[in-house]
Amino acid sequence: MAVRKQYKVNINLALCKSCGICYWICPTKTITKGELGRPKVVDHKTCIGCLMCENACPDFAIDVREVEAVKEDA
Repeated sequence: MAVRKQYKVNINLALCKSCGICYWICPTKTITKGELGRPKVVDHKTCIGCLMCENACPDFAIDVREVEAVKEDA
């Protein structure tokens, strides 16, 4: 049985200025363009934990955290 890491993407909308860098840079499109250009996360399960969004955010508004791993049948 394989174990796959899971991540949760937290976006602090109070700090976010809706620049769009995060949804432009996200390789899995976990972060998408929401209402008024604000980033939103529809499905946290697609996040691979690459931290590209967190590192590219000029406002330090994104925090990616590892959550409990999920066991998958191999």
